[in-house]
Amino acid sequence: MKLLKKKLKTWNEAHDIIKKLQKNGKKIVFTNGCFDIIHAGHIQYLIEAKKLGDILIIGLNSDESVKKLKGNSRPINNEMDRVTVLSALLMIDYLVVFKENTPYDLIKHINPNVLVKGGDWKIEEIVGADIIQKNGGKVKQLSFKKGISTTAIIKRINGKSD
Repeated sequence: MKLLKKKLKTWNEAHDIIKKLQKNGKKIVFTNGCFDIIHAGHIQYLIEAKKLGDILIIGLNSDESVKKLKGNSRPINNEMDRVTVLSALLMIDYLVVFKENTPYDLIKHINPNVLVKGGDWKIEEIVGADIIQKNGGKVKQLSFKKGISTTAIIKRINGKSD
């Protein structure tokens, strides 16, 4: 639980930490997602994201936000369980939960240097890209492993094919 408390931050705590780190020359990388059932695609993606800077911050969809995006049967793992699992991953430095449908306001509030999403997203579709680019930051697409997703895992568990 000590690790969880160290990594999970409020919006304002994250803002203050980022400003201090940026002032000291650190490059802050941000990505977001539901991270409902952690799988190999997530791990590969987070490793790649971490390599783009010094500090990796995850914007995690709240349970309420996941339900709006994925339907009433999701999330499979509740918010605090997802925070606990993500907190154990060494490549993640901080986590911030957001209740909105998108992390746009969170990105605007913390203003990271680099914004990343998976290769299944076009740069112009990445929420917050406009903010990052306007402030001189970079927006990156990372690799995407086709067929490896939480939805695909749930289908396999339920005996359905992709």
